[in-house]
Amino acid sequence: MDIGVRLLFQIVLELTPVIAALIQKRNEERPTLAKYLASQEIKEFIQSVSSASQSISHSGKLDQEKIQQQQLAFDVQKTQLKIATQQQETALKLPEVQKIFENWPLRLLPSQILECHTKNQRTPLKIFLAPPKIKFDKFDNRGEDISDIEFMLAEGLRQFLNQHYSLHNPVRPTEFLAGAWDSKRFHSESSIKALFGTLKTEPVLILESETDGDYLNFRIGYWGIGQENYYYKTISRLPYKEIVEESAISRAKKWKTIRDELIALGESLEEINHLGKENVSNLATLEKAEKWKEKGIDISQLGLQYQVNRQDIEKLCQVLITCHTLAASWVADAYHLVHNDVPPLLPELLPSFLTNTINSKLLQAMSDDNPLYMYAAGYKQLYQALEVERHHWIPDLALKLAQTLSHLLDEVWAKEQVDYSVNTWLQLRQVSQHREIHPLRAMQSAIKIEDEEYIEKLKEYFTAVGDSQSVTYAEELLNAIAQEKDKRQHESVYLSHTLIGHSDQVTSVAISPDGQILVSGCADKTVKIWNLSTGKVVRTLTGKIGEVSSVAISPDGNFLVVGSCEHPRNNVKVWHLATGKLLHTLLGHQKPINCVVISPDGQILASASNKIKIWNLHTGDPPALSRPLGDGAERPLCERISTLWHSSPVYAAAISPDSAILASGSSDHKIRLWNPITGELLSTLGGHSGEVKAIAISPDGQFLLSGSTDKTIKIWHLCTGKVLHTLTGHSDEVTSIAVSPDGKTLYSGSADKTIKMWHSQTGELLQTLPSPVGDATRTERYANTGHSQVVNSVAISSDGRFIASGSSDKTIKIWLR
Repeated sequence: MDIGVRLLFQIVLELTPVIAALIQKRNEERPTLAKYLASQEIKEFIQSVSSASQSISHSGKLDQEKIQQQQLAFDVQKTQLKIATQQQETALKLPEVQKIFENWPLRLLPSQILECHTKNQRTPLKIFLAPPKIKFDKFDNRGEDISDIEFMLAEGLRQFLNQHYSLHNPVRPTEFLAGAWDSKRFHSESSIKALFGTLKTEPVLILESETDGDYLNFRIGYWGIGQENYYYKTISRLPYKEIVEESAISRAKKWKTIRDELIALGESLEEINHLGKENVSNLATLEKAEKWKEKGIDISQLGLQYQVNRQDIEKLCQVLITCHTLAASWVADAYHLVHNDVPPLLPELLPSFLTNTINSKLLQAMSDDNPLYMYAAGYKQLYQALEVERHHWIPDLALKLAQTLSHLLDEVWAKEQVDYSVNTWLQLRQVSQHREIHPLRAMQSAIKIEDEEYIEKLKEYFTAVGDSQSVTYAEELLNAIAQEKDKRQHESVYLSHTLIGHSDQVTSVAISPDGQILVSGCADKTVKIWNLSTGKVVRTLTGKIGEVSSVAISPDGNFLVVGSCEHPRNNVKVWHLATGKLLHTLLGHQKPINCVVISPDGQILASASNKIKIWNLHTGDPPALSRPLGDGAERPLCERISTLWHSSPVYAAAISPDSAILASGSSDHKIRLWNPITGELLSTLGGHSGEVKAIAISPDGQFLLSGSTDKTIKIWHLCTGKVLHTLTGHSDEVTSIAVSPDGKTLYSGSADKTIKMWHSQTGELLQTLPSPVGDATRTERYANTGHSQVVNSVAISSDGRFIASGSSDKTIKIWLR
């Protein structure tokens, strides 16, 4: 095992400068990559940075910069993938592709590899195994073919990757192509060059072992997305003969103990030797070697040979599996860190590899050539390379590494990483550092509630290393956070977290009735299902959806309805929310669908374009109309689709709690009230001077709320049609409205990039998210970093605690009350 660990550190030493140089090159190329982005996206990004710098405090600005940093990295990654896709389309059309096959080392054709894409949004790292061909008969005088190195090695590596880096892993996917390597066609550098020439649009790792006398030359070939050249080098020479012979010697020593016990029992020596098999000759060879060594003879020159069996081969395989898994893990981590902003996993896994494998001298040796020191220094070099584009990541990454090192190394190395983490945290918040002040004391002036997880990890680390003073300081920080959390409970809404993952404007959001699930629809033609509490993506729905305009969840939480506004895919799709299974596709709209809404009783679905269609949610059929019979029973009327006719586009709709009234808002500045079953127009409300973009009905069914491009919100009495309040305060059109479950609070989203909270009965403005710097409380300034572009949709959970907002800035924000 010690060989595998040392190999890992050699990989870190060799590959870290390569990966760091790739990061630096990417930083230098960002201006060039920008030309591939739409000019409007660049303009909007610059405007968002400028707007953020002028309108929020430093604490809020820090959060905004972090989000923008992540979004820009996401956009650059998307651009790189577009470029790679274009290159891939021409890769197989090159005239010299047939000549490349002369040095092609794989059993798979390039087209099979390039076309083998998964539904995973992250491009997986492709891993090829070039196993060694070892003939053990050169030092096994029986000449038995007892080895199957390739099979055992491939299976061991497969089990590790399937557990931690599987193809279906949404975070760190890899694609292990075992058995693809054809050693008979392999021609060293020429084959690697042939692979790179055809597969350079795909991230590739090649783990190659080649026999060289009594050694294995372990080589690595690697290239990531956007690399202009490949890396290919011999990393280490593994003494495979020594490994199997040490295993045979160990077996011989154990056999000696058993033999002596059998002799003491009076068993015949002939029978004992028969049971011992090759252990007998190995023990004899070992005893001779020890005797000659005592006499000063150099036994390395004698060519002593030991007979090996399958146990010894399996021992070698375990060493090789460790070498290959550590190499694959580190490279996969580096690839996903650079290209997908994913923190490394290996620091968490490494302790299991090092159990009982590192002696105390190695742990205590604080020197530049210590392999564990090189491991720590390698990660730090990677993190420093990332500082330019993802400075905000460094505190968490360095602390995570320190937690691993605290279990493995002299505490000085772990402390170096913690100091790096804390100092970066302070620099990001522009906190001055003084020698006489402990860094954790300096953090008091800038700590905020969102730092709780980071401080908890700091406390865990200091507890593990026995630093009681720092533990006390960390507890003081946590107490300060607890006090702020108590204050927040008595204050208004604050930002909990921001969800990033969509590649275009988020057009609609909805929260499930149980408050566990958030659904977001996007112009990137996907629908994402998130865990509302953790912010993790549960599922992504794709497949001829088109640009999504609206999403809705049924009251029982079973169904998800998605409306599309992209011609010719103007349709409504009904999915099973828990499984992601598509149940119905409802056709009939000729114009873009602007909104979908489900009745509170869960029976009907309304979809609106230039007209409104009413559907039976459960079957996709028109709802059954009923007519009383003479005996009091009911029977269905004709099976037909109910259509509510508008003369202009309908942008918003809502259904009353008793499902008896459907209210629709249109581009003609009017609001219409309908019987959704019969299609009868009940009344028309006028009052807005602009298009009606948002509609909601209070939970008690008494009030109608509308938002318009005239920048106002109107509160109407639903039965009389009388305007009770006109709310002003937004500086641009009102795009979305949501009402709290108790009906007391109204939330409005606007093109002015803000969300406003109003008292629905009095019309009083309670809060603006984000709060203007001068008006914000200290708690609000901690977290109210708002959207940088239009707020398209606002939704509220059934308990009123969570507010979700979707924006054209491609993010979703989760606010807590």
